[in-house]
Amino acid sequence: MAVERLLKDDATEEKGERARMSSFIGAMAIADLVKATLGPKGMDKILQSTGRGRNITVTNDGATILKSLHIDNPAAKVLVDISKVQDDEVGDGTTSVVVLAGELLREAEKLVNMKIHPMTIIAGYRMAAECARNALLQKAMDNKQDSEKFRLDLMNIAMTTLSSKILSQDKEYFATLAVDAVMRLKGRNNLEAIQILKKPGGSLRDSFLDEGFILDKKIGIGQPKRIENAKILVANTAMDTDKVKIYGARVRVDSMAKVAEIEVAEKQKMREKVQKIIAHGINCFINRQLIYNFPEELFADAGILAIEHADFEGIERLALVTGGEIASTFDNPESVKLGSCKLIEEIMIGDDKLIKFSGVEMGQACTIVLRGASAHVLDEAERSLHDALCVLTQTVEDSRVLLGGGWPEMVMGKEVDALARKTPGKRSHAIDAFSRALQAIPTIIADNAGLDSAELVSQLRAEHHKESSNAGIDVITGGVGDMQKLGISESFKVKQAVLLSATEAAEMILRVDDIITCAPRKREDRM
Repeated sequence: MAVERLLKDDATEEKGERARMSSFIGAMAIADLVKATLGPKGMDKILQSTGRGRNITVTNDGATILKSLHIDNPAAKVLVDISKVQDDEVGDGTTSVVVLAGELLREAEKLVNMKIHPMTIIAGYRMAAECARNALLQKAMDNKQDSEKFRLDLMNIAMTTLSSKILSQDKEYFATLAVDAVMRLKGRNNLEAIQILKKPGGSLRDSFLDEGFILDKKIGIGQPKRIENAKILVANTAMDTDKVKIYGARVRVDSMAKVAEIEVAEKQKMREKVQKIIAHGINCFINRQLIYNFPEELFADAGILAIEHADFEGIERLALVTGGEIASTFDNPESVKLGSCKLIEEIMIGDDKLIKFSGVEMGQACTIVLRGASAHVLDEAERSLHDALCVLTQTVEDSRVLLGGGWPEMVMGKEVDALARKTPGKRSHAIDAFSRALQAIPTIIADNAGLDSAELVSQLRAEHHKESSNAGIDVITGGVGDMQKLGISESFKVKQAVLLSATEAAEMILRVDDIITCAPRKREDRM
């Protein structure tokens, strides 16, 4: 007896060829969406929210674009996820990883149409990915032992990363800022120690690196404007209890004198709390929450600088760099870890007053102050600089470096091509397809720069058949250039992550032969 329908009415199923085609089309559409942002001449996208305020973001960062999209296609969601992971892990290559996965699936679609089984394609892709990784390992350079050469490598990597961003006009200036900030970390990859502060006004070139920590707050009236050898208590506590804080509470009194008594009791309670805080032997108190006038007066009388409403990320980072801990109770002063710094002073950036903490406990802490024409420019500049800082910290950890400009893809493509010729059977078709997908990256870089990609990539292929070629695409002159002389470098870790993540994502989507869409189970009416 045939089963007429297995699934309920609100569930749908796509099988076999149809499911596979749906996956391929979704993944390729996502890759085509971000493809135009790849390379030094990639274009930006404007993302506009449909919510209140209709906020807009101008960016060419793959992860930022894909994060903002509401996507229905399940295969497309896989590519969005690998872009997010790439951003979290290494900070750059978010567009490359999606484009490469899309190209691998584009090639796989042709092979599936040739009646080659998806499992055979996956086996070929795995062999090709291993071969491509080994080719990169052999060509990677490591200058960790020579500090001057290593600094030059870091500068080149930072400039290559920034050349496709809004900061490309001043890439040397910002690369120096980023490298100086990362070198201060002395080999640690704790990016929390590097704060990026955005201040509208001036031009991007007015941005600068400052030692220590800058808090975007003003010093209150009647409080010391400069404190040396500061002992800092960072807290998250209520300093506004000059009102009864029980929701819906009613206090009935038979005279105004009783109201005055309540107010006096409240003030006394606050005075005791302030005395407990002062008993810690501090000269600076920073609170996450508001500090009302009365406790502020008490702190000013005691000669203590009180800063209110420091945002949570601000006080977490401040506690980290000054070596303190965030406190919320003050009964045991000996159990509270205070922060310290050599100097707290008020500084001016543009028209704004800010508080600067110099000589902090964590000596490597620093602040990069970004200036720019508008909030949108500053947001994109921050994303660009954050990418560069992430890549540099990863390179300090794993100091292997590769050349850029499509050079790694051509090197991998050449080795994978050679493997395809040696491999018998249908897997060789898949390995050959992998090589074509890799070489699509330099093709897209050239297309985005408005160059003749077919001519350039064929020239590049011919150059790479010579022994130890450094040829890559030079989008400035519009020809093939020596990447070593041009100083175009990329981090080995970023390239490896792009290769392996894209291959795994393509493999995952290739395995699919059934898409079942289920509606959420409805709650049964228990009445």
